[in-house]
Amino acid sequence: MRLLVTNDDGVHAPGLAAITRALAGWAAGAQEPHEVVVVAPLANHSGASAAVGTVYERESISYRRVRVPGAEGVPTYGVDAPPALAVLVGVLGGFGPRPDIVVSGINLGVNVGRSVLHSGTVGATLAGAQLGLRGLAVSLRAGFPPEQWETASAVAVSLLPALCAAPPRTVLNLNVPSVPLEELRGVRRARISTSGIVRSASEDPAHRPGGPAAGGDADEGEVRLTLGAAVPTLGTVDADEDPEDDAVLVAAGYASLTPIVGVREDSGQDADEVVRAALTQAQRALAR
Repeated sequence: MRLLVTNDDGVHAPGLAAITRALAGWAAGAQEPHEVVVVAPLANHSGASAAVGTVYERESISYRRVRVPGAEGVPTYGVDAPPALAVLVGVLGGFGPRPDIVVSGINLGVNVGRSVLHSGTVGATLAGAQLGLRGLAVSLRAGFPPEQWETASAVAVSLLPALCAAPPRTVLNLNVPSVPLEELRGVRRARISTSGIVRSASEDPAHRPGGPAAGGDADEGEVRLTLGAAVPTLGTVDADEDPEDDAVLVAAGYASLTPIVGVREDSGQDADEVVRAALTQAQRALAR
């Protein structure tokens, strides 16, 4: 089994070093042979989702060999690419044999609720899944230093046997509270919550009054963002949150685990009806 490690915080991030050390230890102690290789962005690409950048404007991707403290034996490459593209080149032959699993993280900051869509950590695993790989995205709750990287690493490693045996294209999203391992309340299956990064957007009148929101025609201005907390206050559940939501579970001291899928055809009955209606209307409108 070959594991490809990546992240969106960059190849020098402490979370990537922590998970790489944990995976190297797991591979060394396993009865079956396992191999670990790191292919991660040279720069921070947080919020990149599964973006690959302007690949059609260049014919190659530069890379740099990097040493991970405590895991010097793991081949590690920093690439001039966002995480999804790092996975693609790692899967398609750029850095040795084809891997079986993508492990992405450990991200500093949870990827729960609507932020899952925007996450480069998650996007990397979904890019691998499109090529048939299994994936594990790992994130740690931020704002509670010192960061408990070892807790997230231990939970991630504990999931590997099940992931190795899972069907191709299985992707798991793991979010872990930043607490010592002995204080972790457990690991629970979670639903994706409604929490989001941006709660509202409004025109900033201090910079340009009379803009779009006011019905004006200002050519320039600023829109002020109200950012939401990805994790609710410990012990509270808002009206639009469920006790089994990922954000709520992390706030309560549990690690949340959610199976996710990437872009695929919507084959539901409602979608079929919409497409049939759209095709009928298009044929009528375009008839000569």
